[in-house]
Amino acid sequence: MYEPVTGRTDAADVSRLQRPEQASVVLYERGGARVVGARGSYDMSSIAPLAEALDTAAKEHSKVVLDASGVTFADSTLLNLLILTHRAVDLRVAAPTQQVRRLLEITGVETILKVRATVEEAANC
Repeated sequence: MYEPVTGRTDAADVSRLQRPEQASVVLYERGGARVVGARGSYDMSSIAPLAEALDTAAKEHSKVVLDASGVTFADSTLLNLLILTHRAVDLRVAAPTQQVRRLLEITGVETILKVRATVEEAANC
């Protein structure tokens, strides 16, 4: 049964409902690999910084790890980026969130990508 929401909603709550968590990217080295740490929500409107970071990493390193532990949402846009990056470099996906793991499983992409539990494991395998 549907029950209407009662009570007050402050501006911060409304803002969080209207905008998904802003995407951000951090870069660092680990075990001879370039690690690209993705945080936030990734779709067509937010993928550009991550795509640029993965492209740069692929051009400069033979092994790239995507730390997906901070990804709160991902759609086919991220999936496509992962496949394209995999074609260009030895890409590993580390610590995917449940949502990302489910996306990889449903589409069968986990069978072509190297998915590992931790950044350390991904960098060293």
